[in-house]
Amino acid sequence: MSDKIESSKAPEPVGLYPHARKVGNLLFLSGVGPRERGKKEIPGVELDANGKIVSYDIETQCHSVFRNIKYILEDSGSSWDKIVDVQVFLTNMKDDFKTYNRIYADYFKDNLPCRTTVEINCLPTPIAIELKVIATID
Repeated sequence: MSDKIESSKAPEPVGLYPHARKVGNLLFLSGVGPRERGKKEIPGVELDANGKIVSYDIETQCHSVFRNIKYILEDSGSSWDKIVDVQVFLTNMKDDFKTYNRIYADYFKDNLPCRTTVEINCLPTPIAIELKVIATID
């Protein structure tokens, strides 16, 4: 069996899923975006009246995503240095990869998990980046 984990600091899920599940000594995080708990506005995203993206700041979104992952890891009893695998979903690889990769290097300079980065055409909410993470947990 696995334990469902909900963070009190990470944004509320936009669907029917927990923030994470613990299976043995592994912690599987659901996809994490840049939204903030209890807020409608998305950091680094400007929307028009119809909810379409007018502009976005990938740097702001990256920092927010990494902060949310840290919240979930800590609330789960794990930590940043225990991340072993990262799947990254970008909606604009051509324009955003360089910035994302620079910021990623700052956050992971002491821990080098496996990583896969893919471009997708959209995410469930109007965001430009989402991460899926696996970490170890005691």
